[in-house]
Amino acid sequence: KLEEFLNLKQLKTSLKEAILLDYYTAGFWWAKEMNFSLIELSGFMDLLNFLLENLSGKRMTLGDNLKELGKAMAGIGGTDSERSGDLNFFSIEQAKAVIDYL
Repeated sequence: KLEEFLNLKQLKTSLKEAILLDYYTAGFWWAKEMNFSLIELSGFMDLLNFLLENLSGKRMTLGDNLKELGKAMAGIGGTDSERSGDLNFFSIEQAKAVIDYL
C-alpha cells in the first residue's frame, strides 16, 4: 500500500496526509496510464517528490521550482554529450507530457 510506503500514520484524521496520498496516487496512476516503464515511473515519482520538497521543505517560489524542473529535464532528447539532466530516460514526448501534467 502506498500509505505504508509513505509512512502515513494518521491518514484518517490528517488532512495533510490525505493530500499527500492523493498527490502521489494521482501521479502514479497518471504515469501508469502513460505506459511508463519501471525506470520512467520511478523517475517520475522521484520528480514529484523533488518538486514537493522544493515547495514545502525548501520554501522555493513557484518560479524557482520551475527553474529547477528545467535543470532536471535539461538535455532530454539530445545526444549523450549534450545531456546534463537526471531525467534523460524520458523521450521528448514524455517530457512534454510530464510538463503538461505538472
